[in-house]
Amino acid sequence: MHNNNKNLPQLLPAVIVGLSMLGLSTIAKADIMLYDKDQTTFSTDGYINAFYVNSKVDRAGDQFDRRQARVKMGFLPNYLGFNMGKQVDDLKLGARASFWVTINDSQTKGTDTAIDVRQFYGTVANPEWGEVLIGKDFGLFARSNILLDELLSGYGQVSDSLGLVDGGGVSFGNIGSGYPYPFPTSQITYRTPVMDGLRVAVGIMDPVSTNDSSPTGKAYQQNPRTESEITYQFDVAGAKIYSWVNGSYQTSDNTDSTVNSVTSKGVGYGVQAKMGGLSLTGSGFQAKGINPFFTNNAGQPTLRNVDSDGYLLQGSYTLGKNRLALSYGKTKDDGNGVVGSGADYQTRGVALFHEVNDNLKLVAEYNQFEIKGHQTIAQNENTDTFAVGAVLTW
Repeated sequence: MHNNNKNLPQLLPAVIVGLSMLGLSTIAKADIMLYDKDQTTFSTDGYINAFYVNSKVDRAGDQFDRRQARVKMGFLPNYLGFNMGKQVDDLKLGARASFWVTINDSQTKGTDTAIDVRQFYGTVANPEWGEVLIGKDFGLFARSNILLDELLSGYGQVSDSLGLVDGGGVSFGNIGSGYPYPFPTSQITYRTPVMDGLRVAVGIMDPVSTNDSSPTGKAYQQNPRTESEITYQFDVAGAKIYSWVNGSYQTSDNTDSTVNSVTSKGVGYGVQAKMGGLSLTGSGFQAKGINPFFTNNAGQPTLRNVDSDGYLLQGSYTLGKNRLALSYGKTKDDGNGVVGSGADYQTRGVALFHEVNDNLKLVAEYNQFEIKGHQTIAQNENTDTFAVGAVLTW
């Protein structure tokens, strides 16, 4: 299979790092308070998971076809987080730092696990005017799309073409088959207070290089990347509704006048409805000049011309301590993305979650991932994966 993005496997560890904190709001049940005195708090929270997985790979080229067994992490890696808070007059000051670790060592080294930080930020908040975040956190474009994924604490897709079957890090959930990954980045973001269910977030982010340099020129961005998200929660006919729309915009130029300027822009959207034990979620995105897998373009300026769109449809039902989830996601790129001449990426999944208690969850999942090339079968892939594991949170 021809892969136009040769750097992608080397960039996967950066993606893995960022995934460590995606889902704190939906995964962690509670934190452990270490200090609470004089209007100052310090707490910790964490996430540990491991899965037995078995993947059946069917790719163009007999050298790829195999069945591979692994013991590794799921969609979210293991992490340890620390939270700080202090009330000073009418201002609430906060901060968060998180550390992730992979449980899989290199096959060529005795130990090769890594520790890194992907959230390191402070906040200044007031109930009347909202909150300002400074530091490093996840972007706003596609943020709710991934945070509300029903399979967030499950496994998801492991494309062999992307090096995920044999890799040492996480699986990809529905990244690349329903939404792009909102890469963590340095930012200054303002969030309004929640106003009758409505909240607006607007931020400026460190820009991404999406313009080719030339022998006589230098790529540059005059302005930072801007991202925003509007969320609205309300009740109707006994159902709790959560809806959102988010977006990103950036322009890149070059000091060489023969190199065209590049505009990168995207919009994400979705709605989730919950009634009793039933939950239904539909989300989607459209993007131009943005990698269909990663919002930071994975360091590839040639991805600046890619047009992509996708959607994710999910439903789940919770009965007692059991939750059954069904998922189908699809992303289409026009040929300038991860696969050289363009492809459709699809993921189908079914997962059963059982809560032993508030801190321990058991998971069983079956996932089918497919790449269907637009112009050649040499790009095609079908990988089926069964995963069973446990998730421990605090």
